[in-house]
Amino acid sequence: MEIKDKILRQDMEEIAGDGNLTDNLRNSTVFVTGATGLLGSQVVLALACMNRMQNSNIQIVAMARNEEKVKKVFGDLADERDLTVYYGDINSPIDYPGNVDYIIHGASPTSSKYFVAHPAETIQTALKGTEYILEFARKKKISSMVYLSSLEVYGAPEGEKQRIGEKDYGYLDPMSIRSSYSEGKRMAECMCAAYAGEYDVPVKVARLSQTFGAGVEYQDSRVFAEFARCAVEKKDIILHTKGRTIRSYCYTKDAIRAILYILSKGQKGEAYNVTNMDTAVSIREMAELVCSLYPENGIQVKVEIPEDAASFGYNPEMVIRLDSSKLQELGWKPTVGLKEMFERMIKSGFSSCETEG
Repeated sequence: MEIKDKILRQDMEEIAGDGNLTDNLRNSTVFVTGATGLLGSQVVLALACMNRMQNSNIQIVAMARNEEKVKKVFGDLADERDLTVYYGDINSPIDYPGNVDYIIHGASPTSSKYFVAHPAETIQTALKGTEYILEFARKKKISSMVYLSSLEVYGAPEGEKQRIGEKDYGYLDPMSIRSSYSEGKRMAECMCAAYAGEYDVPVKVARLSQTFGAGVEYQDSRVFAEFARCAVEKKDIILHTKGRTIRSYCYTKDAIRAILYILSKGQKGEAYNVTNMDTAVSIREMAELVCSLYPENGIQVKVEIPEDAASFGYNPEMVIRLDSSKLQELGWKPTVGLKEMFERMIKSGFSSCETEG
């Protein structure tokens, strides 16, 4: 198996070369939900690279719903002996019969417009899906599990705290439809803590900042992809807000390494922020950075706030600079800054993670 995208292949091979990860996962079975999504697919590819480069003998079970998308994302890898595709819906009980040592639970909607259009389904996926995978983990007596959560659990922090640690929660309006994702993630985390405490399920939580890089699909609807598309297509970047929200970000390769570090070294019932603390910028600043990457294109940032701005699903204006010190204590460090994140994503061609045999 060879990954077509050279940038993505380089990223996956760097992960596979980390002996701290390969030694812990050797001769195990890893079950991945949301396996055709951005992070889930790269977890699968990284584990497959470990097998190829380190003879790690990891059996990978990728949970997915759509056979066509599996072929699109994984290509010939889907036919390899170290990868089993388990077809199922995360909102139904999981009846995979084989042995499982580790679980990475990443099945979740990711589009803000979807959260607003389908808030009930967003909540149900967070709660039902997490309950079913935790019951599965309990039944299989796994060694470790990571639930992929989000910086959105922090809500709107009060004031402008310099760094947001794992205990620094802000306000969420439960009567806002847009809160379906944030509240769903909070409750799913609470369910993880409950299963860790009551049933001794060794589950940990990865709270991801916005994550992008090689492997992002060209038509991805999230803001970083929209900005990059504008740069590639030589179009001005149009903001539908004033762009004052400040967030920190993480490169895909660094996020995958973080997830695997938490899986191998994290403490049961604990949450870990996953971010590059040096990347905190406003949406406006990020848009201007993307414009500056291609000065010859002459594109600019413009603000045009539509009357139906609420339908876009944007969060309220806020400042969230995540603190990843707790994660770094496990031995993890980020390696790619914001400018390089965009450069690598664009250079990779917004790949769909396709592979060839």
